[in-house]
Order: sequence, then structure tokens, then C-alpha cells
Amino acid sequence: MAPPLLTLRDVHLTFGGTPLLQGAELSVSEGERLCLVGRNGSGKSTLLKIAAGMVEMDTGERFFQPGRTIRYLQQDPDLSAYATTLDYVNEGLTEGDDPYRGTYLLEVLGLNGTENPKSLSGGEARRAALARTLAPEPDILLLDEPTNHLDLPAIEWLEEELKSLKSALVLISHDRRFLENLSRATVWIDRGVSRRLDRGFAHFESWRDEVFEQEEIDQQKLAQKIKREEHWMTYGVTARRKRNMRRVRELADLRKQKREHRGPQGTAKLAATDAEVSGKLVVEAKGISKTYGNREIVKDFSTRIQRGDRVGFVGPNGAGKTTLLKMLTGELAPDTGSTRLGTNLEMVTLDQKRENLDLTDTLASVLTGGRGDTVVLGDETKHVMSYMKDFLFSPEQARTPVGVLSGGERARAMLARALANKSNMMVLDEPTNDLDLETLDLLQELLADYPGTALIVSHDRDFLDRVATSVIVSEGEGIWREYAGGYTDMLAQRGEGVSARKSEKSATAKKEKPSTSDASADKAQKKSKLTFTQQHLLKSLPGEIEKLEARLEALQSEMNDPDLYTKNPDKFAKLSAQITELTGQKDAAEEQWLELEMLNEA
Repeated sequence: MAPPLLTLRDVHLTFGGTPLLQGAELSVSEGERLCLVGRNGSGKSTLLKIAAGMVEMDTGERFFQPGRTIRYLQQDPDLSAYATTLDYVNEGLTEGDDPYRGTYLLEVLGLNGTENPKSLSGGEARRAALARTLAPEPDILLLDEPTNHLDLPAIEWLEEELKSLKSALVLISHDRRFLENLSRATVWIDRGVSRRLDRGFAHFESWRDEVFEQEEIDQQKLAQKIKREEHWMTYGVTARRKRNMRRVRELADLRKQKREHRGPQGTAKLAATDAEVSGKLVVEAKGISKTYGNREIVKDFSTRIQRGDRVGFVGPNGAGKTTLLKMLTGELAPDTGSTRLGTNLEMVTLDQKRENLDLTDTLASVLTGGRGDTVVLGDETKHVMSYMKDFLFSPEQARTPVGVLSGGERARAMLARALANKSNMMVLDEPTNDLDLETLDLLQELLADYPGTALIVSHDRDFLDRVATSVIVSEGEGIWREYAGGYTDMLAQRGEGVSARKSEKSATAKKEKPSTSDASADKAQKKSKLTFTQQHLLKSLPGEIEKLEARLEALQSEMNDPDLYTKNPDKFAKLSAQITELTGQKDAAEEQWLELEMLNEA
């Protein structure tokens, strides 16, 4: 068995007097697909930076095979030293790397390579960093939240791209579906130590619960053992007790073990502050349209949203999700058509960009709205320290400026402030960003039990499947359609996923590029000839055809009974109908696969 490419052993690291990592370990072998999971603040990103050689540990060992390559996706990349995004990406290439791959990756991620880094948004800088990380195809890829600021088409493209790479992967992500589709092993960082499961993320949560249950049993056994030893100390024979100092020391050790045990981190308590019940009809839109310049953002869209509905909005970046949402909530008037809002609506909004957070304000002031030490929860009040505890903040963080909180902690602060307001209608713009999986579970439960209405913009497929009662999808050219159910239900009804929006800026830039860039653009076009859905079908159809053939063979063997028609004519007719239907499905699948194969070869 080949030795691992990267090994971290017995890693210890302390921040500000508080131990963060206490013996954590990580081993990455060639071609391995690991996901790194844990609560916000558990040290996942720090361990990844130690693996990349960017952070020094207090004690421990790091071994990386000489001659191998490693790339780390930065959360906050610095592009200030580069003239263009393409310069930034190409600077990460080494001798022997494909010189056109950086251009291809930038274009797929919605950039054209000519952007001035000084004018980039945070999301655009992250996409440029992702292109720089992927371009060299290194031996190990360390990716910290790679789906942040990506829309659904880009996330699905990234999944396929990572599956096709030979690089070993270590992933940190809040996107369950992304982790389930890519991981083959799981490393869990919990209370400073690491545990490894040689199975993908889909098996993690049941394994984690088993670990916690066993830990609780062990603590109960420890308590009983201490109780027995204390009884012996009190009622045992005095002379014998004096001679058996070993048991006295063991009792002291047991007490120390119990005293120093750190139980699992608590769970956030999420509860929305109820307002009066709204009318049954919440929003009614009839033929609404909106145009900016020559581009139609929304074209003749109609819908009825009723109390209790949880509607997801899905589309590529720039499709107009926010514009449509603003028209439905009455914040923006449509050019044509009409929008009618129901009665008794009290709306609360969660902004994905955290723009309405004053980064110099303290956490306590953000939660109280600057009103002393109490949080107003509808008609009730609660001390800010108690409310902070509900959202897993420590008392020491009360006077901490919001700007120094982690991304996950800011997300929880925004959520805490939003849920404190009375509401019977929630407008949530990317609510899952930076939330750890446990808090995400609670948010899903909250929305499932929420008596009001929720409008949710999200690129998280698993979240939409668990929460949404319907999904409104951008079909392109300003067309929006509503499908019943979650994201997977939408795929089944629509037959394909969300397509990327064509960038006018990118198309114009392609025309103006010199010959070298034209060659790279041609290469990118050839690589992305098939859509993401077509690529998926090309790979999955052969398996589906085999299943249909096996089913047909089984049905045909039943039909081969010469006495079947005489004994059971109804079953004969049913089998005949099934065979006819499945034969049609198989023929259609084979024809579709042949068309895709020809298109792929072309």
C-alpha cells in the first residue's frame, strides 16, 4: 500500500488561551475524497491551513511527500498585485500545466480574464481563486467552502469537474448534496480532536449520533465507578484503605477525568416570534413583467402564494431572482401586470450579504437593536445574555465587534436578529450561507413548523428538497415557471436542471480577444459543448438502459409460461402492457444516448 501524500499527526494549537486543536490528525492518500466536518469554530479551516503549510501548529508533525503539488482555496483571496484576473490565475500555473485551462475555468465561472481585480466583488474574487486553485490539477486540492458565491449551474459543473480530476480532495462545505456526491471518507473535528469514518458524508450523521450515545453511556459508567470508589473510601476497613493507596490515586484520576470531560457543544434554539395570522391569500401576481434596458428580467409571470407555502426561487446568478422577489413583496412595482398582497402581513427579511450589519457594532447591540440589555421578542423580553446562549454565543462575545466574528457566527447573529422580530412572512436570501449542519437542521425544522409563509432564494439543493412546497425557476429570456415540490421534484418535472445565464460581457469580450485568447475560448467551448444535464445523462443512461433490460428479461420469463393466459388472463394482460411500456422507454433511452454520444463526438 502506497504511503499517504500528506499526514498530520497529533496537532495542537491554542488561540488566545483557548485550546482549538488537541491532537487532531489528518491523512490524505492519492486520489482520496475526504470531507472535513464539524461545528462552526471547531477548527476545520485552521486544520486545512495547517495542511496547506499556511499556519504553524504549536506542536505536532506534518509530512508532505517531496515533489508533489498541493493547492488551497483561500476564503479571502488577495488579487491586488495583479493587473487582471487571468494574470492572477496564470501565476498559479507551473511548468507542464495547460496554459489554456485558466481561461477555460474563468469563463465557466462567469469571468472573462480581463477584469481589474480592484473592481471585483467578493464573490467574483472567490470564483477567480477557485479557477486559480483548479487550473494546475495538483496532487491534492484543499477546498474551503468552494460553493460559496456559486449559483446552481456552477455548483453542478464544479461537482462534475472535481469528479473528473485525479487529484485527492479535502472538502469543507455546508452543502449536503455537494458533500454526499463527492466524499468517500469523512473526518470529523469535534472538541479539538479528529475522528475518521471511511465512508462518505451520507453516513456521517448516523455515525455521529452513535458516537454521542456511546459517550453518554461511558460517562454514566464513569459516574457509577466513582460512586463505588467513594463508597469504599467512606465505609472500607481503615487499615486496608491506608495500605491501598493505589485505589486512592485511581479515584482522584477518575474525578479528574470526569471534571475535564468536555461534552458535545450545545444546540442552537431557533424559534420565530409569531405575529397575527395573515390572510389565506398572501401574494397574487398577474402577468407581471420587468425590463431593464433591452433585457427582460421577468416576462408575463403569474402566481398565487397562500398562507403556509414555502416557495423556493432558483436560477443562475443575474437571472433576476431578487427582482422577482421584490415585485412579489411589493418593494418594486412591475412595468406591466399587477401584484396584490394579502392582509395582516408582517414581513422579516434575512439578507444573504449581511450588508445591514454594522461591523463596528457589538454583538449585544446588534441583537438588542441598541436598546439596553434586553431583546424584544414580540410582546415578551429576554435578557441578551440568555438570547445569545440560545444561539451558541458565549457571554464573553457580548462586547465583541461583529466584524471579528467568523462567517458562521455572523450568519447566526443575522438569524437571531431576524427571528426576534414579529413575522408571519419570511423572505430569506441564501439563509444557509456559512451555517453549520446542526444549525441548518434546526432552521429546516423551524421552517417546516412555521405557521406563516416563507419565500426562499437558495442554491442549496438539499435544503430546497427538505423545505420547499414549490420552486419557481428561471427558464431564461425572462420566463419563470413554478413547479410543485422541492428541487429534485422540479428536476423530474422539468427534465433538466438550471442552465447558466449567458453573459453579454463575456460574449463581447470573446469578440475582442486576440488570437491566443480565441484559441483558449474555442477550447473552452469544445469542452463545454454538452450542458451539465446532458453530460450527466450521457454517463447515467447506460446504467438505466441495463436496468430496463433486466426488468424486461424478468417480465418476459414470466410471459414464457404457456399456461399463463389460460390460468390468469388479467396477469397476462398486465405483463403485456408493462413489457410494451418498458420497451418504449428502453428504445427512447437508447435513442437519446445515441444522440448525446454523436453530439459529444462532434
